[in-house]
Amino acid sequence: MAVLISAHEKALTLLFAELGATAEEQREAFLGTPGNLTPRANESGTRFWVHRYSDAVGRRHETYLGTNNDPAVIARLEPLRKRIEEANATIARVRVLARAGFATVDRKTYSTLASLHNYRLFRAGAVLIGSHAFGALLNALGVKAVPYTTEDVDIARSEALALPELPPFLDMLRETGIEFFEVPALNRRQHPTSFKEGGGSRLRVDLLVPSPGEGYPIISVPELEAHAKGLPYLSYLLGDSQEVPVLSPLGVVLVRVPVPERYAIHKLVVSQLRSKSSGKPAKDLRQAATLIEALVERFPGAVEDALSAIPKGAVKHVRRAAGALSRYLPGSAEVAWEALKSHA
Repeated sequence: MAVLISAHEKALTLLFAELGATAEEQREAFLGTPGNLTPRANESGTRFWVHRYSDAVGRRHETYLGTNNDPAVIARLEPLRKRIEEANATIARVRVLARAGFATVDRKTYSTLASLHNYRLFRAGAVLIGSHAFGALLNALGVKAVPYTTEDVDIARSEALALPELPPFLDMLRETGIEFFEVPALNRRQHPTSFKEGGGSRLRVDLLVPSPGEGYPIISVPELEAHAKGLPYLSYLLGDSQEVPVLSPLGVVLVRVPVPERYAIHKLVVSQLRSKSSGKPAKDLRQAATLIEALVERFPGAVEDALSAIPKGAVKHVRRAAGALSRYLPGSAEVAWEALKSHA
């Protein structure tokens, strides 16, 4: 059986912690490259400043900041210049971690998350789930695993986000410069719950909320002027969360993700709800096994606590998944196996 995880060097985990602190202090993230401040002059000789940068799709932009003899403009330049310098320093540190095997997201995914961060969605309770959350959790646990590939950004919320005067969710996504559009549902009478970039891109954002049962209903999310797909047992997954930094070639951004133990157990559950004809159940089980192995050594008791909190209706799914988990979770993880047997 292949080894699921290996630990990062302590110096690298300390560097990651520093980036986490940087992300916590960052009130607003750049949606593209940090860029630079450049002086310009028009035909009449008036000199002014612009902020030059590239957005998530590589388009060049220049934002007019004001004339160079305006004291108010000059006062605004220094904080922006400092932000640019700090962002470039952060990018250099992210590069070190990426080369060492820390999980990163691509530019478009980062820009998407950064826009939602800037609107305070994650602070208000929105949660990043799915494989990008898995990568962020691996980083936070100080381990690396088999690389994952995904272009899906899964955003979930349990209750209405208490944020005033939010623009529609689609408008938040489009602020990145990426041309998102609503993906029509298979049943044309249903509202769309996914948003995709046009053209041949596979970038996709799914909006998700808890389902009252084991079905997949379409549920209104009025504060975002959108609709979401209901997922079984999502309330359990979202019941305990934490803030972690997401790493990217464009910088870092703080997001909210489920705690790793609940992520792992929820993956066991959903592996039994998916169609067996797809490759997703195997992916679910591998992610669950990976996090369980990491947690057993680093946070004793966490897996047991997560198992104790599962809804009664999910116990049968965990029991079935535990049998299939033997293909991924080594027998040496005795504590985890004992917990699974006692709770399933």
